[in-house]
Amino acid sequence: MGKRDFVDYYEILQVSPNAQLETIHRVYRILAQQLHPDNPETGNDAQFRCLSEGYRTLSDPERRAAYDVQHKQYKRLCWQIFGQSGVHGVEAERKRRSGVLAALYRARTANPQNGSMTLNELEDLLSCPKEHLEFAIWFLKELQHIQRGDNGRYQITVKGAETAEQWQTPAMEPVLPMLTAPLRVA
Repeated sequence: MGKRDFVDYYEILQVSPNAQLETIHRVYRILAQQLHPDNPETGNDAQFRCLSEGYRTLSDPERRAAYDVQHKQYKRLCWQIFGQSGVHGVEAERKRRSGVLAALYRARTANPQNGSMTLNELEDLLSCPKEHLEFAIWFLKELQHIQRGDNGRYQITVKGAETAEQWQTPAMEPVLPMLTAPLRVA
């Protein structure tokens, strides 16, 4: 399964992988009305078909469980930004900071009001132990690119979002597609 072949139904339905079935139903109904081909203003047959397939998959417990295994593998592939060059040195630190900032940027764009992540979620998503992320977190907090909320979750700041959008360095090249990728439609 390559990154290009996989369709992220959670992205298409604009829900978290932890979303309850009731939330998936509610969001699907709203998006289906918007994308239905009979809607003259916003209808889109291809997107509607993809949305419907995502809904069928995520609303069936057995299909969702099988899909979640693939989804986790897909996320790991997408966020393998550190390569085989090791975990030490300035370049590795830059990549970790880029990864943290990109992950928090995606979380905020997916959920503008509450987009945040725990250190454990960052660790899992970036496949990097928290001990290796601590310096990156400290550095980004000192620059006021990220902040830690009262709930212990990290979120990107406006300054951090602007930086994430402006970064065009070679260290960010593996991350940039995740920052700018449109919703994939099969």
